[in-house]
Amino acid sequence: MAQHIDGKLVSKKILENLSDEILFLDKKPCLAVIIVGEDPASQIYVNLKKKKAFELGIKSIVEPMPADTSQQELFNKIEQLNNDSSVNAILVQLPLPEHIDTKAVLEKINPIKDVDCFHPYNVGRIATGTKPYVYPCTPKGIIRLLEYYNINIEGKHAVVIGRSNIVGRPVAQMLLNENATVTICHSKTKNLADITKTADIIISAVGQKNLLKADMIKEGAVVVDVGMNRTEEGKLCGDVDFYNVEQKASFITPVPGGVGPMTICSLMQNTFDLYKIQNKY
Repeated sequence: MAQHIDGKLVSKKILENLSDEILFLDKKPCLAVIIVGEDPASQIYVNLKKKKAFELGIKSIVEPMPADTSQQELFNKIEQLNNDSSVNAILVQLPLPEHIDTKAVLEKINPIKDVDCFHPYNVGRIATGTKPYVYPCTPKGIIRLLEYYNINIEGKHAVVIGRSNIVGRPVAQMLLNENATVTICHSKTKNLADITKTADIIISAVGQKNLLKADMIKEGAVVVDVGMNRTEEGKLCGDVDFYNVEQKASFITPVPGGVGPMTICSLMQNTFDLYKIQNKY
């Protein structure tokens, strides 16, 4: 039976330490969030970020913009925040409306304020094994969880299922930088189970319910579930057939309560880290 990797516990400890550090600062770190349109899920995420920032003593600015905002208007808003020395971290809430080029928008953020680590400068530094200003939030949270539970990465075979720019690609690079042997699988991969059965560590980040089943892993594998799906009853679940896989794995992240809390934790830590870099703290 697998030991559960408790993201709530780990994030609570990290944020307690972060709160203690922020408490004694004269000038507080500042996170600016731009949200374009009124997507309900995006509104929930932005409010969660604002609430968590407030709890920690981080100043949070939310910049709502209408759904018909032009790309140039969004560029102008980002440039304004880039030039505002009181703003340490900038986040553009995704997804953006279809008429806006997401890549072009993310490239407008000053890399030293790029709290999500989406700018090509920061992504490129990870790809070349060089430290970026900050690491992307969910991959950073995953690595922190593995470290907390003393799960050795070096020399292990890590299989990443999913190749998104938000999780799959960066976490694969970060595992490689930790000296793992990394295989990336995706929708075009053939014989997925043959590959996952050889993995010491599996990270699934595709958003497909019950994708990873017990007969697809080897005994004692570490399973990290980044998926966010809903059961027929409307309950939150991941990519992993949790009950059956936990009988065989050595460690496993539950959904909810695993990787999720670490993502917002990493966002807050990144905001503070950018503050420190900018203030030579």
